Amino acid sequence: MKKVLEVCLSPDLGGLELYMKNITKYLNSPAVINKKSKLKDILKNEKIDYFELSRYSFLKLARIIDKEKIDIVHLHWTKDIPVVVFAKLLSKRKPKIVQTRHMHMTRFKSDFYHKFLYKNIDMMIAVTNLVKEQLEKFIPKDIRPQIETSYIGANTPKILSYEEKNNLKKSLNITDEFIVCIVGRIEEAKGQHIVLQAVEKLRKNSIKIKTLVVGHYMDENYFNNLKNSYPSDIFTGFVSNPTDFMQISDCLVLATKKETFGLVLIEAMKCGVCVLGSNSGGPLEIIDDEKTGLLFESMNSDSLCEKLSFIIEDEKLKESLAVNAKIKADEVFDSQKQFEKIKNLLKN
Repeated sequence: MKKVLEVCLSPDLGGLELYMKNITKYLNSPAVINKKSKLKDILKNEKIDYFELSRYSFLKLARIIDKEKIDIVHLHWTKDIPVVVFAKLLSKRKPKIVQTRHMHMTRFKSDFYHKFLYKNIDMMIAVTNLVKEQLEKFIPKDIRPQIETSYIGANTPKILSYEEKNNLKKSLNITDEFIVCIVGRIEEAKGQHIVLQAVEKLRKNSIKIKTLVVGHYMDENYFNNLKNSYPSDIFTGFVSNPTDFMQISDCLVLATKKETFGLVLIEAMKCGVCVLGSNSGGPLEIIDDEKTGLLFESMNSDSLCEKLSFIIEDEKLKESLAVNAKIKADEVFDSQKQFEKIKNLLKN
């Protein structure tokens, strides 16, 4: 069986990094992370083997490839491409390189440097069909790797009991309000202000409603401005169990300006929660408008306000969207199914 090495030298801890951790665990592969990576404690706790490198240590990576008898290097962070390519060329084993592309590609890769890099990549796995189209558009055909699509999947969450939901609501002083949840890093591009604006408009129309903002801030000024401007809403900070908070909400909104995929939508769908997403990027491949959720005009609080009104006024519509969304998430976006697809792509 071919041996895979998972590589992610990003120092951050977001969806990309956690996805790398999850696929590493599923494949029972060793991982290579940044010495400053926030993944370190998680990998230790989950007993996942890993090596630590500085960002540009391609010589050390080459030695790991040879010592561990690696056949395939699977990378996730685009900035790691040069390190992995140089490590491949310096190694004795000359492993295949596969990149899972998590971000949009927006410009042509036709200069000498990028041609050199992409010539040494054997396969790219796009997380959406849109990303696949971009790769086919911007990478010249003569050096373009094999390109496949595999969605990011979500695990089936622990479903809270009625009592657990009530206790969590009480801890947040939620009574009978309509709860609109947004989960993710708090920064302007994620669109928390769009959701808060839409909810405030509804509140001014005498609707009992609150926004539940879940996540840690990346931009302190933006975060403080939101808290000061919307004192009636709830800011939890970072939580390790976001799906619990989704389950006490009436709906979840993904308001990112330009989202490549939108994993939180999948997680909410698996929780049986109604979802709304901006009509650009990844949400277009996740949400079938008016069937498995609602799409609103990107970064437009009036459009979101209108769509929220539909599910506030029509409980049956909200429930129908949630039921259909869960069926789709279980069929199309289940992590085990998607990881098995990745496994087959890597090892065949």
